[in-house]
Order: sequence, then structure tokens, then C-alpha cells
Amino acid sequence: MLMKTDAHSLTEQLAAHFAERIRNHLLVAGSRLPSVRQCAAQHQVSPSTVVAAYDRLLAEGLVEARKNRGFFIRETPSALMAQARAATNSEAPPVSSARPKPVNAAALMRGMFHGQNDRLQPGMGVFPPEWLANDFVAGALRRAAAQYADQSFQYGDPAGSIELRRALSKKLAAIHLHVGPEQFITTVGATHGLDIVSRTLLRAGDYVMVEEPGWSVEFARLAALGARILPVPRGADGPDLAVMERYCQAHAPKLFVSVSVLHNPTGHSISPGSAHRVLTLANAHNFYIAEDDTYSHLAPEHATRLCVLDGLQRTIYVSGFAKILAPGWRVGYIAAPQELVEPLIETKLLATLSTPSLLEHALAWCIDQGQLRRHAERVRAKLDQARVRSVKLALASGCTLASEPAGLFGWLDTGVDTDALLQRLLDQGYMIAPGALFHAERKPSTLMRINFAATQEPAFWQAFVLARDEMRAG
Repeated sequence: MLMKTDAHSLTEQLAAHFAERIRNHLLVAGSRLPSVRQCAAQHQVSPSTVVAAYDRLLAEGLVEARKNRGFFIRETPSALMAQARAATNSEAPPVSSARPKPVNAAALMRGMFHGQNDRLQPGMGVFPPEWLANDFVAGALRRAAAQYADQSFQYGDPAGSIELRRALSKKLAAIHLHVGPEQFITTVGATHGLDIVSRTLLRAGDYVMVEEPGWSVEFARLAALGARILPVPRGADGPDLAVMERYCQAHAPKLFVSVSVLHNPTGHSISPGSAHRVLTLANAHNFYIAEDDTYSHLAPEHATRLCVLDGLQRTIYVSGFAKILAPGWRVGYIAAPQELVEPLIETKLLATLSTPSLLEHALAWCIDQGQLRRHAERVRAKLDQARVRSVKLALASGCTLASEPAGLFGWLDTGVDTDALLQRLLDQGYMIAPGALFHAERKPSTLMRINFAATQEPAFWQAFVLARDEMRAG
């Protein structure tokens, strides 16, 4: 609660409160501030105090006033520049009417990991640190440092550690993807892998299909490259094939980006029939598929994967170990068709020269010794229990399931605008992931993504109910 002091008026405190969140990217560009009446009630101040505070934010260039609509967070200069570059490369809007406006990805990433307090955050994209704690990672690092110390003084193999690539070849055989070490390229995490693929295959102005809802960082990253994004609705069985067909005929896209297994945020996994039809489209219309399998360690081995069905003909497989092992390690990889290996390596060289060999050697040992597999089994078992508890609490709190619970994330309908809900829950120390963040074009949504590992305690849901009920009453 705000309290008037000799040093700072209520207006100054309220303006500083919002300014700090805007500058820390906890409120993203394009989102609406609470109405004057709502803000006054929420912070227990007079409407005139709110108006004065909003005027200060306006004067500082942090918000803009829209007639009869209220105050909105302004775009940052970097976001405006990215939009201008993309617009310069755009000759015609995609099928979805206007060119999609990218979500502020930096805001999402900063917000998800912003250290508000010691509480687990419902919107975070990783497991709690204590879930990932183990006694083998440190030993693997010591072993790699002792055995491969000389490699710290030189660049590694451009394709990555041969030991890790051999281990990956054996590992992926378990999901029936049989590919030799020569078709693997190591990366600085899965996101880096997707970026290498995009930079290799796309040029400014090229069309790329991306599932929606989807990872907002992917929308923004592709837009920053000058790609023209074609959102493909994602259903329980897979992408909307009729929409993909229309895009193929109208725009000849170069790439389709898909999280086929344990899709973020819905948790859906593609069906065999849908996967077959996607590959048929790729062959008929000559586009590649970037299959993002970031959550592979949480999925059953029998889950349908596009790369397995076509044997890496039109599919480029991308995955990593940050989610299951250690977010700070940033070790990922690409498995690619033979003809793309050298072009992908060249793109990697331009961006990073090489990847950290000692970490890759350590990871290879963890895979070969079965340590990673056993660790993943323990995490999956714990997640299964957490998911049950979180779903019960969500349903008891009045949410409905927008998709069948699976994997790390839940996709829930709250019944209220989750952009506005985000602001109220920030005041209670909780960061959520509102549904608008998962669309190519930001628009109000009642959906939110939760992390099952971070929402199995009643405290968050009590705060959620309080904030939601205040919104409904206001």
C-alpha cells in the first residue's frame, strides 16, 4: 500500500511504481494500464492522484494516451526499429490480414526470470532449481576439466564435440531416429539452434509458418530477421492443415516451425496422421520443418516426431538440455539433412565461432553413463505428481482447462483479461504468463500459461482468486 511521506507524495510513489515495472520490462509494450478508477481502488488513492501519476509517466515517454481507451505502455526504441526494418521488407500482408506485430520477447524473458522474491513464479519456463539439483554434474565437469584441459586453450570442432555428437547419435536411436554423428551440430542451447536454422534458410521478406499459440520469443526473433510470419492455429492433433495449405499456395513459405511434442503452451502432441500430412505438404511445396523438441526429456519415447517419420529429409530437429539439466549450461544441438550440415555450421561459425567443448564433453559422459536418463526419470515422476496437485487447485479456483494437462505447462482459461490480471498479481509478488504473449499479434486474452512445478501450493491460487474477484467486482 502507498503511504504519503514528507519525501515522496502519493503521486510520485505511484508513478515510480509503474515506471520501475516498465523499465524492468515487467509490463510489456502495448499493454494497457488499469483505468483511473481501477487503479485508485487497487492502490487506495484518489482518482486525481492516479491521473497525476499517469501524466508523469506520459511526460517521461513511458506511456501514451489513446483517446477514449486509456493509457498504454509505449514501444521501446529497439522494438520500433525492428518493426520498421520488418515493414521495409514487406510487400504484402500475410493471409492473417495485417503483418503480425511481434510480442516484446525481451519483456517476456526478463519477466519470467525477474527476481521479485523467493517465491516460485507461475509464469516461469524452467523447473525450480531444487528439482534439478544432482550429484553427478559437478563430477562430470571435474572429469572433463582434467581429461580435456588442453582444449580450453583452442577453439573446438566447428560442428561440436565429437564425443557429444556420438552420444547424441546413440541417444536419439531410442526414439528411432537413426542418424550418424556427422549430421549433428552443437549449439548454445535450443534457442540458438533455432536461430542458426532461421538465419541459414531465410532471407528478409521470406514467409515462415509458426504455430499459434506459440513461443513469443520465436515470433519476435523471426520478425527481427525480417521474416514475414504466417500464424498456423495449433490444435490437439497438430497444426491446422487447411490453413497451412492456403499459406503454401499463396505465399510459398520457406520454413515451418513446430513444437510437435508437448507443445508450449498447450501441452499437445502431434498425432501420426497429422504428422504424415504435414510432411506431405512439405514435400509438395518444398519447405523445411524446424522441429523444436525442447521438452523431449519430459515426453514418452513413443511420441510421434516428424523427424523420425521422414528420416531428416525435410525436417531439421532441434533440442537441448537446459530444461532438464541446468539452464546455465546452454548446451543444445541440431540434427539436420546432410545437405544442410555445412551451411548450418557456417552460420554457427559466424555467430559463435565454436561452442564450449568442456561442457559438451561433460554432457557426453552424463549421457553415456546413464546419469542424464535416470535424472530425467526422477524429474518426470515428480512433475507427474505436481501436475495433479496444480490442476486440482486450478479447477478449485474457478479456472477451466483449455487443453488436456501434459508436460511442464498448463493452458488455463481464467475468465478475466490476463494482461490486467498480471498487473494485479505483480502487486502480490507473482508473475504469470498471460495468453496474449503467445500470439503473433497481441490481443486481449483470458488464457494464461502456468508452470505445474511452480503452482502446486495454495498460496498462489489464493492470491489469484483475490485478484480475479477484485477485477470482476471493479
